[in-house]
Amino acid sequence: MATGPIVTLTINPALDKSSEVDRIVPESKLRCKTPTFEAGGGGINVAKAIHRLGGNPIALFTVGGPTGQRLHKLVKNEGVETLVVETKQWTRENFHILEKSTGFQYRFGMPGTEMMPTEVRTVLEVLEDLDPKPSYIIASGSLPPGVPDDFYARVANIAQQQGAKFIVDASGDSLRSVSDSGLYLLKPNITELSELVGVDKLEMDEVDDAARALIIRGQCEIVVVSMGAMGAMLVTEDLVEHIPAPPVQPKSTVGAGDSMVAGMIWTLAQGKSLREAVRMGVACGSAATMNLGSELFKMQDVGKLMDWLNRYDKRYVTSS
Repeated sequence: MATGPIVTLTINPALDKSSEVDRIVPESKLRCKTPTFEAGGGGINVAKAIHRLGGNPIALFTVGGPTGQRLHKLVKNEGVETLVVETKQWTRENFHILEKSTGFQYRFGMPGTEMMPTEVRTVLEVLEDLDPKPSYIIASGSLPPGVPDDFYARVANIAQQQGAKFIVDASGDSLRSVSDSGLYLLKPNITELSELVGVDKLEMDEVDDAARALIIRGQCEIVVVSMGAMGAMLVTEDLVEHIPAPPVQPKSTVGAGDSMVAGMIWTLAQGKSLREAVRMGVACGSAATMNLGSELFKMQDVGKLMDWLNRYDKRYVTSS
């Protein structure tokens, strides 16, 4: 069992505002319901999910202006311990609308506000000064303007110096820059995995070989490929296993990937096996899709989906 805390890092958080209308009609005045506000951003969602599972994570993130202060208050109201770095620019605000007549959800993601070089350095210094030293550092989400593409690679170096296992859930240039840093775990989807191995597209029967290629190159120890309704593929140097997704009626995919990461790392921190961890990750991610908006998962749903996965194991895995 891990002794140090789990620390999550969100360099580009957002205050998520959600509302609903009966119908979306162009050029008409749309009467929205009273909005709800939630703290958003990959690492913040991971921290909230770990706390919901019973863990005590530390969420490190940036805050700026009134939107940042409101976001900080929302995270603290969840019972999550926080470390914040203040920025000159206001924290961005995203907007989600549910069209009740169709059930469609429209998600408007705003670009992050620019960070100053001194603010970026402060985030890294806070990580370097963590005491006690973390057992896991989870970096999740996009990079705002002003943050160099190799930012996550710098975080990886700090994690290595502290003896922490580093997990990153990102995409694009920030993911490519960190993939040579000897990560503990990567959680790409199939498109991101294709980019990492330098091909346009991967077929399903090529996923395990592509993931193993990253491990052989020394880019990471573990790859968990998230495949949506098809579940996940766990790949290590000597193991390949497909974990199916339990059948659910999805309402929203917001927060599903973050919930999956939270389930995996929380389980590993309890000293349990990789196989158990990925099953918990799939259960948490699938449970998150059962709720509207960015509500993450309900614990009773996670329990039911874990029961389904355990029954699946007994029926198909044990008998094979």
